[in-house]
Amino acid sequence: MSKTYRIGQIVPSSNTTMETEVPAMLLAHQQIRPHDRFTFHSSRMRMKTVQKDELAAMDAESDRCALELSDAQVDVLGYACLVAIMAMGHGYHRVSQARLTERTASNGATAPVITSAGALVDALKVMGAKKIALVAPYMLPLTQLVRDYIANEGFEIVDWRALEIPDNLDVGRHDPARLPGIVAGMNVADADVIVLSACVQMPSLPAVAQVEAQTGKPVLTAAIATTYAILKELKLDPVVPGAGALLSGAYPYAD
Repeated sequence: MSKTYRIGQIVPSSNTTMETEVPAMLLAHQQIRPHDRFTFHSSRMRMKTVQKDELAAMDAESDRCALELSDAQVDVLGYACLVAIMAMGHGYHRVSQARLTERTASNGATAPVITSAGALVDALKVMGAKKIALVAPYMLPLTQLVRDYIANEGFEIVDWRALEIPDNLDVGRHDPARLPGIVAGMNVADADVIVLSACVQMPSLPAVAQVEAQTGKPVLTAAIATTYAILKELKLDPVVPGAGALLSGAYPYAD
């Protein structure tokens, strides 16, 4: 019997990628699991420039967004901005997830909340990663915050690149075809996993298979990790064709 799941996303107002890559992966899943069907619903927080003060102001709007999406009685709710969470301090994804879940409960429509930041950390643990290589579009200070946040969760960053794109619309316009060349210039020999995009706004999905073939390493992105977390919350098979190692079926959920 088919079931339709409502996928809610809290999205920065200038984000143009999360509402394309996550639906693309879930609809690809639907092609091989036709009984799993999805609709997509978003609420937006104002943000144009990826700067720490603007990210903090944006995060304050997430409570309103969670309430709005709970009005639609979504089945799962994703906070689709990794750096906004990581810029708020170590471990903040756990605080945010608990608070926003409580907001949905207060509206009589409890929905599990995931964050792209928490999903990335959890995915690296699922994949057994200890050492990672990282590509991020942010300016150097924010990229360092992201590195420190991930390191605080128990991972070693063996190499990294900050693309230093300040405008969030420009991040969304970054050509994913450039990513294999960027990774080719990195030292990934000791990396267990390559995080090809530590950002849900930087398009990366079209380059994942190429970078896996090029490096022989598993490749993960924030959007792929978020999709895995969504499927896990819904208790659906974590399989999406063409979405890298994590969604290949090699990492079923632990009981």
